[in-house]
Amino acid sequence: MHRVVITGLGAITPIGNNVDAFWRNLTAGISGVGPITQFDATGFPVRIAAEVKGFDPRDYMDFKEARRSHRSTHFALAAARMALADAGLTMDRAEADRVGVVINTGGGGIGEVEMATHILVQKGPRGVSPLVVPNAMANAVACLVSIYTGAQGPVITSTSACASGTQAFLEAMHILRRGEAEVIVAGATDSIITPVTLASLANAGALSRRNDEPQRASRPFDRDRDGFVMGEGAIAMILETEAHAWRRGAHIYAEVVGGSLTSDAYHITAPEPSGDGAIRAMGQALEWAQMRPEEIDCIFAHGTSTPLNDVVETRAIKAVFREHACRLAVSATKSIVGHLLGAAGAISTLAAVLAIRHSVVPPTINLENPDPECDLDYVPQEARRQSVRAAMVNAFGFGGQDAVLIVKKYVT
Repeated sequence: MHRVVITGLGAITPIGNNVDAFWRNLTAGISGVGPITQFDATGFPVRIAAEVKGFDPRDYMDFKEARRSHRSTHFALAAARMALADAGLTMDRAEADRVGVVINTGGGGIGEVEMATHILVQKGPRGVSPLVVPNAMANAVACLVSIYTGAQGPVITSTSACASGTQAFLEAMHILRRGEAEVIVAGATDSIITPVTLASLANAGALSRRNDEPQRASRPFDRDRDGFVMGEGAIAMILETEAHAWRRGAHIYAEVVGGSLTSDAYHITAPEPSGDGAIRAMGQALEWAQMRPEEIDCIFAHGTSTPLNDVVETRAIKAVFREHACRLAVSATKSIVGHLLGAAGAISTLAAVLAIRHSVVPPTINLENPDPECDLDYVPQEARRQSVRAAMVNAFGFGGQDAVLIVKKYVT
């Protein structure tokens, strides 16, 4: 079975539009949350989000390409091209069919449908663009990454809500281990900060209403948390078989060693109270990675800042890791970047890879009054310098979809 390594990184995030800026601001605890600028949110109960800032798609594609694709596609193409450049990988026509793409999303191009509906009402059927469906379909992003990069191997998109990003790397790992490709451009993207989505999630009580102090709104594991903050962005990584990476002399950031997918089979939005699905996902990830709990140094938590998730996730971590749980560093990136929905697990995976590389665990900011039921070491307020040999990434999505990934330091 092939070993799977990570050789290239790309990122478009609410705290930086490249990997270095993302990591610098993440470890400094600089929040990416602010007032919504993509539309007029006056009158909405929630008026804050973690938006991508200063991004121009024309830096990565021509004007025509940009106009004919969705914002989430812009992010993914930018991140993918960044990752390919970082990996020093050029698309050789002779090997193109050995290069695949796995780009997942939670909402796809839902914003396209929302805008097209307004146009339909205002202008009638003739006003609706013929590109609405191609832009809105979830697989458009992976297909366009394939088209623009020339990758001709397997092209896959899965949508598993907030578990989508983590699932992308698991799927890529399995494809490479089976020998169906030698390289995968893997990752996730989402950009659905839209009026309808915002109103729906706000009315469901899922979002923080700290409109007057946006940078303090996302506060995982804090007693005063009141919901998550919507975010957007894309992460892409180049995953390769170890043999392929060695043949071309690639720099290796980390190794993907295992993971697991499970289902709560409980509720369309709420986690199962005992954490059963999360417990099984974390336990099976360790089993399939052939690792003991004490070999994990850090967990990048799902940590949404919602009342239910944070307690249930804490409960699940303690059940799986037992006495080692109190020795784990548990970091919640959503406190800084918000909740990237379908790309949430991907941005946590990037943070995990960089933590391994730099021996630094990013902080969980805004953790000022710990919830008594959340009693682990969440690396509050400030980043911590420590060795990270292996990290676990948790992602738990609406519908009860649980995805867990383990990455570790690459050793020959």
